[in-house]
Amino acid sequence: MPLIKHISTASVPPALAPAPASAGQCDTALLDAPDAAVRRAAAHALGDCPEAVPALLRALEQEVEQPVRSAVLAALGRTGSEEAAAGLASCLRSEDAWLRNAAIEVLRGLPAQVATVIAHLLVDWDRDVRILAVGILDTLRHDCVEEWLLQLIEADPDVNVCGAALDVLAEVGTETARAPVERLLERFRGEPYIAFAGELVLGRLARSR
Repeated sequence: MPLIKHISTASVPPALAPAPASAGQCDTALLDAPDAAVRRAAAHALGDCPEAVPALLRALEQEVEQPVRSAVLAALGRTGSEEAAAGLASCLRSEDAWLRNAAIEVLRGLPAQVATVIAHLLVDWDRDVRILAVGILDTLRHDCVEEWLLQLIEADPDVNVCGAALDVLAEVGTETARAPVERLLERFRGEPYIAFAGELVLGRLARSR
């Protein structure tokens, strides 16, 4: 699983913080202010403004100051919109490891919104994106996590993706996982990590009876 760093959401100095955004008053202009502290305060205020998501995503692409980037990511998470989830999901393609991991952390807090993008991520052409998508499911509180993982191990041809899925199934798997895991062990017979992780899942299922 990827190492996820905590996103700082420390409050900005009161003198710099704009008033909380209200409906129809989501001013995104300050996201382009010369002063990083002002940009950070602006991002913080826009977390209650779902219509600001496109501007926040643009700011995330161009921002270079880490405190501001953290504030933008936190604001996107607070909007709770599917558009924000889709934008954060696109960060999994970034070459910036911090951004990838931070986006995963935010997405883990948006289970309902993640449900709209996870199916696409788990069948992405890029193996690394699929592995990172499994990382989102690691602590995602959603009723379909096991179902998504089982669909993945039944179909994915990559040993590393399936191994990542087994790591999560070891924590969330139920008896429903037994047959798919056994089929995976057969399909990847001779792969040491699949054998290890698969037997770990099956062992935990046996102990939970």
